[in-house]
Amino acid sequence: MGSWTVKQNKRFEEALALYDMDTPDRWHNIARSVGGKSAEEVRRHYDLLLKDIMQIENGQVPLPKYKHAHETNTRGYANEQRLLKNLRLQ
Repeated sequence: MGSWTVKQNKRFEEALALYDMDTPDRWHNIARSVGGKSAEEVRRHYDLLLKDIMQIENGQVPLPKYKHAHETNTRGYANEQRLLKNLRLQ
């Protein structure tokens, strides 16, 4: 099983929405939509996705440590706030 490209992951997500659990040959249809992957590879990718979701929902994945607005001064929220403040009408 090879790695998945960003494009394949996007196609995978779109195909999951298109082909629900009741769709005959679901994994073959999704594999065809993704391109370059077998039905078995698509099914394993789905199983890994479910495992990741369960770990996140059970609090087993730590939240990312984002910088606070006052810690950033070139991009992001702090810059946006500065721009909005400067745009206020006098």
